[in-house]
Amino acid sequence: MNSGQGKNNGKPRLVLASASPRRRELLAGLNLPFLVHPSRAEEAAVALPEDPQDRVRYLALCKAREVANIYPDHVVLGVDTVVALDGRILEKPADSEEAVRMLQALSGKWHQVYSGLALVHRSTGQERQGVVQTAVHFLPLGEEEIRAYVATGEPMDKAGAYGIQGRAAVFIDEIRGCYFNVVGLPLAALAQLLREFGMEILKE
Repeated sequence: MNSGQGKNNGKPRLVLASASPRRRELLAGLNLPFLVHPSRAEEAAVALPEDPQDRVRYLALCKAREVANIYPDHVVLGVDTVVALDGRILEKPADSEEAVRMLQALSGKWHQVYSGLALVHRSTGQERQGVVQTAVHFLPLGEEEIRAYVATGEPMDKAGAYGIQGRAAVFIDEIRGCYFNVVGLPLAALAQLLREFGMEILKE
């Protein structure tokens, strides 16, 4: 469990219910003190919604509620992000060959990235949710190019088998919507939800 910088001043603190280093880095940019306590809710989930928006909304809330039981006086942030092609969710690849197949499917096409956000304050019973969608277009990719990228290992822990903030940036020629959503944490939407809990963004 790690803490961000800053003082609490008696207000409810923020807990990030995610182990993602990318989300941690993005959240740190908002200049809010926060703790990190990854949720295990996704691992325990049995029957998940097939619709991408329903899934991210459901999992984000499950994660936030689970960690809120541990930190009832904190505002807990749950986040879930999926990549969807033609309505079909692309999970993290199980192996390099699956990563190759995913990238071949994305080549030359538009796909969608959905992130669900959930804020839960157990002590007051407050809950807020949101879903953000971004459309991403891949350039046509050759097999040699795909396999060279997969060989770097970068795709293996990422939904859809790519990281927009990494080497895969050169595959993407257009996005419509929030870039940070594709990284894993839509900051503008999050800031709006945090303000509803009285959290001041970007202030000393």
